[in-house]
Amino acid sequence: MTPFFQGLGLPYEWAWTISTICGILLIALPVMLSVAMVIYVDRKVWAAMALRRGPNVVGPFGLLQSFADGLKVFLQETIIPAAANKGLFLIGPIVTFTVALLAWAVIPFNSGAILANINVGLLYILAISSLGVYGIVIAGWSSNSKYPFFSAMRASAQMISYEVSIGFILICVVLWAGSFNLNDIVKAQHGHGFGFINGFWCNPLLFPMWVMFLISSMAETQRAPFDLTEAESELVAGYQTEYSSMAFALFWLGEYGNVLMMCALNATLFWGGYLPPLEIPVLYLIPGWIWLILKIAFGFFVFSWVKATVPRYRYDQLMRLGWKIFLPVSLLFVFLVSGYLMATGHFA
Repeated sequence: MTPFFQGLGLPYEWAWTISTICGILLIALPVMLSVAMVIYVDRKVWAAMALRRGPNVVGPFGLLQSFADGLKVFLQETIIPAAANKGLFLIGPIVTFTVALLAWAVIPFNSGAILANINVGLLYILAISSLGVYGIVIAGWSSNSKYPFFSAMRASAQMISYEVSIGFILICVVLWAGSFNLNDIVKAQHGHGFGFINGFWCNPLLFPMWVMFLISSMAETQRAPFDLTEAESELVAGYQTEYSSMAFALFWLGEYGNVLMMCALNATLFWGGYLPPLEIPVLYLIPGWIWLILKIAFGFFVFSWVKATVPRYRYDQLMRLGWKIFLPVSLLFVFLVSGYLMATGHFA
């Protein structure tokens, strides 16, 4: 896009700046629109599995329900508790929502269609996702209320616990692909399964890692059955108890933004990203970004399916799964994957 603006007579610096801003808007605006629509999809999936109708009044088939809800919270008054730290109280939801958008900068939508094609893209994802803890902790502490603070501590412990196992799972993917660049990781999945399946998920050594990454991503985004930070059956709704209006909506949007981000990572790291699922020439006639969106949509359906059918864990079960099962198993598979690659001369 930079050469296009240079062709209009702009100097390189201005052309690069304008093209970068256009690229950011080209990703951020569809993602924010998608967040509104996946809330509708989420509710429809739950309704279908519970034999209910779900949203069906506002707009055709209820498609505008999310926008009506957004307008409602936008018009409500933002109430800040008198004893709260007002600056941090408002920064918390902004951090949560912003972090959910920043990670999309390194997701490849097609070969070469990526905002920031950096060699350490996966490390960037880990760094950005870890910043989400700050928004939750700041929100719980700045509310100056004990229940939101307890919930924020519980949420941060949960996120940090599963980030450890996610890190070891990603090491297995990096070892096999030989790169931290997400575009190179997608290319490494070309024909990986039996010569005609694109994706690491069909690899016997990486399939368990995909299952663990899928479950860990649900815990990382605090989705059911790991939504203990805002369990509706408990006394309070979690770290965002004191929030109202758009400040509360930003937490809600940030959660769904993080869910979409994890679905995109699942698709990129294990399902072949923008590659078609099978090595059939006619499938390559469909643009890569459409394949990526379809895989993200399937991943989101799995998230909704689990939320509608799996009961909530107790907190001790949640921590035991993370520290006593996922952590040692992911460490074992780092050993197995690296050993197999060394034995087969993959690192030669």
